[in-house]
Amino acid sequence: GGEKTIRLLAKEFYKQMQKRKDTAPLLAIHRSPIGDSEQKLFEFLSGWLCGPQLYQQKYGHPALRARHMPFAIDQSMVDQWLTCMQQAIIKVIKKPEHQRVIFQAISTLANNMRNKD
Repeated sequence: GGEKTIRLLAKEFYKQMQKRKDTAPLLAIHRSPIGDSEQKLFEFLSGWLCGPQLYQQKYGHPALRARHMPFAIDQSMVDQWLTCMQQAIIKVIKKPEHQRVIFQAISTLANNMRNKD
């Protein structure tokens, strides 16, 4: 879907996080303005989905695990993040086979961010 689709995915992800009561703890660890986080997610997803390496060009290697270490990420946080991402993927990505592949890959990535039991 290209840049437009990736931008919509990042936007929808944060919409989901902001509208759901069950993801309030996840939203609470995101800095304001949320648009900054949305932009960084878009830039990261661009490179992760084989597009331009926008995040890396601006900030260097993503080093996701290290960047997320200051936050207590337990299974509940991972599940909240994945709930928002799954809903965003379903809303933005039209083909079910693409939804499955992207969600499976992003689930592995999200689970690797867990740093608390």
